[in-house]
Amino acid sequence: MGASAQDIADATPATRDRYVDLLRVASLGTVIAGHWLMAAVSGDGIGNLLAVVPPLQVLTWALQVMPVFFFVGGFSHALSYRSLARRADGPVYAAFLRARLRRLLRPTLVFVAVWTAVALTAQLLGGGGGRLSGAAFRLVTQPLWFIGIYLAMVALTPPLLTLHERYGWAAFGALAAAAAAVDLLRFAGGVPYAEFLNFAFVWLAVHQLGFLRADRRIRRPGALAAAGLAGAVLLVAYGPYPLSMVGMPGEKVSNMAPPTLALLAHGIWLVGAVELLRAPAAWLARPRVWRGVVAANGVAMTAFLWHLTAMLAVYAAQLGLGLALPEPAGAAWWAQVPVRFLAAAALTCVLVAVFRRCEAPAAGGPGTPSGAGPGSGPRAALGTVLCLLGVLGLSTTGLGGLLEGHSATLIALPVTAPAAIGMALGGWLLVERSGTSRRVRLRG
Repeated sequence: MGASAQDIADATPATRDRYVDLLRVASLGTVIAGHWLMAAVSGDGIGNLLAVVPPLQVLTWALQVMPVFFFVGGFSHALSYRSLARRADGPVYAAFLRARLRRLLRPTLVFVAVWTAVALTAQLLGGGGGRLSGAAFRLVTQPLWFIGIYLAMVALTPPLLTLHERYGWAAFGALAAAAAAVDLLRFAGGVPYAEFLNFAFVWLAVHQLGFLRADRRIRRPGALAAAGLAGAVLLVAYGPYPLSMVGMPGEKVSNMAPPTLALLAHGIWLVGAVELLRAPAAWLARPRVWRGVVAANGVAMTAFLWHLTAMLAVYAAQLGLGLALPEPAGAAWWAQVPVRFLAAAALTCVLVAVFRRCEAPAAGGPGTPSGAGPGSGPRAALGTVLCLLGVLGLSTTGLGGLLEGHSATLIALPVTAPAAIGMALGGWLLVERSGTSRRVRLRG
């Protein structure tokens, strides 16, 4: 039985940077609210509110806060890896990967299993090809791209942390320069597939900022925010970059998929902004406030995985009750927004209550540095690569057309949903088995 939020809150050391925990919850909460707002469901299918009302795309400069989550990830990964390395005699790479991946992959694979069963059942019964159901089977897996990218960040933490410790800001600068070079190759050189490199360079640059924060090297957050905001404005105003910081249906260029230099500038300004708005430690140390932050962190990934399911269920219930879906962005649609949000939030809470145990760390699991002996590191790395490819592939294919062999393109290669699921499961097994060799001995 895992420790309760109360137990964890009571055991929190005074030296913990609680603001990071608040940022993790707030960033995922903002993403969830943004998804609920952007989903424009009608009898014709599922669209995007920002495409229906283009002036609203400026809201993405506040609602696209995934860079903040990756920034917080960099901070946490640096502290976690260093702590494990200090306490262990021997290699710790595999133990670090297992500790971080279990918390991500256990709830993710359960989510995939449940939705795969739903999609297969619907298709066997002949109900999977409808306009709304087909869109739903594509939509629910799209947010998994975030987990795939996060897996890559975990896997690359040790080498990138070494570069940070040696070069500091120059390591971040090199990643940012590489992102700029990729955009030059993409827009000026027309080099095919070059743009996909920025899935690594852009997000890893934001992640690298988390390392800098861990070492207290972000000393002028105001200057960082101003530089990032100015860069994003100039790139959008005079470059080939769209206004929206999230993908829009049918657009020729997306700032998100693959990421662009404009999105990196957006991430830089957000990092500077959240550092400027740093919450007072005394406020976060209040027992009620801190218990709430701890409890939310304990279920944040589960809520993120299931929030679109809850939103789709709200629309399905509306249709099931015979209520017409109003035209997106119309007066009736806006009037229903508060009701839809409350209903989706309530259903998300129900789903979290059902699936939260999948996110809870297993006894002796995460953080246990066992099994990081010789040979386990490469196995864990290979498993992580398979997991991230599987998760990214599934976010691309969706779960529609499982029986028809529907495929989508992942970078330059076609992939089907069953193949993606197989890669994720195979990778998970490899990561787990990376702990079968000798145990790492802890110091002290």
